[in-house]
This record gives sequence, C-alpha cells and structure tokens, in this order.
Amino acid sequence: MHLTRLLRTQQPSLTHLIDHYAKFPPTGLTMKRIVEFAREGDAKQSYLFLRNELPVRLASMMKEMGHLPPRLLDTPSVKTVNGWYGTSLHELDSFKQLAANLETVKKFTEVLQNIRKRHSTVIETLAQGYMEFSDVGPVKEYEESQIQYFLNRFYLSRISIRLLIYQHTMCFGEEVPVHPTHLGFVDPNCFVEDIIKDAFENAQFLCEGYYSAAPALEIRRINAIDPEEPIAIPYVPSHLYHIMFELFKNSMRATIEYLESKKSNSSLPSIVVDVVKAKEDLTIRISDRGGGIPRSKADKIFRYMYSTAPRPVSLTDTQHSGPTPLAGFGYGLPISRLYARYFNGDLEIHSVDGHGTDAYVYLQAVEDQASEWLPICNRAAYEYYASRKYQSDWTKKK
Repeated sequence: MHLTRLLRTQQPSLTHLIDHYAKFPPTGLTMKRIVEFAREGDAKQSYLFLRNELPVRLASMMKEMGHLPPRLLDTPSVKTVNGWYGTSLHELDSFKQLAANLETVKKFTEVLQNIRKRHSTVIETLAQGYMEFSDVGPVKEYEESQIQYFLNRFYLSRISIRLLIYQHTMCFGEEVPVHPTHLGFVDPNCFVEDIIKDAFENAQFLCEGYYSAAPALEIRRINAIDPEEPIAIPYVPSHLYHIMFELFKNSMRATIEYLESKKSNSSLPSIVVDVVKAKEDLTIRISDRGGGIPRSKADKIFRYMYSTAPRPVSLTDTQHSGPTPLAGFGYGLPISRLYARYFNGDLEIHSVDGHGTDAYVYLQAVEDQASEWLPICNRAAYEYYASRKYQSDWTKKK
C-alpha cells in the first residue's frame, strides 16, 4: 500500500507510528462493559487500556486518510486535521513504556483533556476542507464516493474516541459529570422522554426566533415491557440529544416552510413522537407534515455537504457572524445517523412527497447488545479506496 505525499512529507517516526498502530483492530466495548467499568474500574486500568486503544483508533483513520484524493489532502484544512491527529498520536505513544503510577496517570489525564480540546473543531475543519477541494475543480464520481465512505468511518471513530476520553476524564479525573447520577459521559438510566422534550424545547426556541412560530410537540409512549414504567435505557444522553435536536430542527423548518408555500392560514400541525420500548429495541418515530421529501432527493439526505439551505460561508470569513439557526453544512443527518449506529442502533428516514416525513431512531434496549460499531482499517477498506469506477453499470436516474 502506498503512502501519500501528505504522509511522506512528515517525519519518519510518525509514519512508523501510523503503520504500527494501524495494524491492530480496535477493541469494541459494550454499553454494559462501559457502565460496569465506570462503577468498578480504576484510573490505572483505564490508563493501561487507553494508552494502547486510542493510538489504534487515531492511526487507523490517519492511514485511511492517506488514501483520499491527493488534491483533497493538499487543502490547508485537511492538512490541519492531519497535523492534529499526528500530534495526538505522538503524545499518546510517549506513554507506552511508562508505569501506571499516580503521577503518570495524572499526566495522561491532562494529555487527554488537551487532545479533546485540540480536536474540538475537527468536523467543521474537515467540512471546510471539502469546500476548498470542491472549489478548486469538479469532484469526480469515484472521488465523491471515497470521501463519503471515509467521512462516515472517520466521524464514527471520532465519536468513539471522544467517548473514551470523556469516560476517563470524568470518572478518574477532576471533570464532573453533567448530572450526579451519570457514570462519566453515560447515564445508566437515561430517561428518553426527558431528552426528547429538552431537544424539542431548544429547537423550538431557535425556530421561534427565526420564523416567529414553531410547531407543538405530541409524545405518545408505549412501554411493552412494563406499561407503568417510564422508558429508560443505559445510553449517552448527549448523543440522543444531538439526534433528536437535528431531527426536530429539520421537521420544524419543513413544517413552517411547507405551510408558507401553500399560503395557508391553517395552524401549524404538531410534530408527533412515538417512543416504544420492546424487549430488544427502543424505537423513536418522529412524524411531521412538512411536505415530505421527493424521491429524487431522498438518496442525498445522508450525504455530507448536502443541504437544502444556502451554503455556509467559509470558516475563515471574518464577516461571518454565526450560522443560520436551522441550517448548516449539511452534516446534521449524516452525523446523527452515526450517533445512532455507534451503539448498534440506526436512523432511517421515510417520506411521502407532498405530505410529510417519518424519521425512525432505533436504539439497543439491551445493554450487553449495545456494542460499539467501529471501522477496521484492513484490506477491504484499502480496496474500496483503490476503486476508480468512472462509469455506472446502471442507466442514470432522471
């Protein structure tokens, strides 16, 4: 396998680290294991695991990044992200021979906090890199496919890295969990309806500020296990909040703009949410009457940088005063689906053009079945990047 110019220009030690750690598959964890370790584990055990596991996840994505189109790798923003990952990999590797004593663990925890801060704008910076890439010249079909494939894997890996870092710094460092009952970044008893209501209220606040109106919320709950009990599962509250907030923003915007397009004086139809917990799955269905999505656009909604809103300005534009409240880079749905898939769930969108859209969020209700879904840097991945398929083997859809 070749290394790109981007990696060859960096110091040999970094290339060696990438090749070394990328040979190992990531060690996926279950939600049950994460919760148990937060209760029973200690800082030294966490240190010994993370000093090996985090470099594997970082190096795997750096290795895959090296197979992206050279013109994309040459953009300033992608070089910046690659530099952040390289610096973090070096810092983590410096602990590989250090004993697990209190002083080392404390320093390691500080390094993890710095890594998290360093990587805080990775999504926006890579989005900027994609814009720089597309501005230079047309994007070939196979290049687009490779980039979408990579971004799904890269961002899912990033979600996992952030969770591992937060679990360590909150459970064994000085950072305090958001709520006293949380075990680090995880809530062992996450009340789903509370997260849904919180996400809806915040999306509603933005919607009313931008459109001077917002749909109401109707929640219907079915607990097939125990009808009298509220619905709760071990989960990461911030992940569920992100998913619901993005879906509510989309539904609100669609509902208001569709009613305006019909020049109707009717009241805004409510957004209906069904929350159903069964033996294996927890399903959330968000139903709106925002006019739906035509099939010609349905295949594009999970593409990065696809949005029906105006394209955002450059991150380097000093005149930019902030994002449009209900729009962005077009990353909302793709990233939300990754959050859902991370612990063996999913996000699906089903629409009726001219009527409305149903979004289905599937989560694992059984904690030992909620396992991390992680990319593996192997031959199959390299073969995908090596593909140069210029022509489709199907007639084009109109």
